[in-house]
Amino acid sequence: MPDLGLLLNAAQLRRRWRWVLLLMLAITSWLAFMPSEPQAEAAPQLDKLEHIVAFAALAFVARLASHGRRPALWVGLSLLAYGLFIEVVQSWLPSRHADVLDLVADAVGIALGLLLLSRLRRRWPRPTPDP
Repeated sequence: MPDLGLLLNAAQLRRRWRWVLLLMLAITSWLAFMPSEPQAEAAPQLDKLEHIVAFAALAFVARLASHGRRPALWVGLSLLAYGLFIEVVQSWLPSRHADVLDLVADAVGIALGLLLLSRLRRRWPRPTPDP
């Protein structure tokens, strides 16, 4: 089993994390743009929780996929722009609507995902090579 410190910090895994991120972005976009189901509108709290979880996962993987010197703020702002893009597109779709609270939930999820990765990296730092 691979070392967790290696999975969280290895530069050689960034390309694989980028592929995971691309897949996650494609799935998120598909879910965001497909026609809305009536039961989803009946439970707005569940919708906000879905935004938080989705964007926490996106932020976590996006930071793993990014270059080590790239600040987490850049990753967070990029994902927030993606969330804004989703809301703008949804405002044009007949079965969807834009909601500023969705963007707030996205921001909360981004912050949680980045914070979680930061904490995990402190707990399991990059392994040092054996002499």
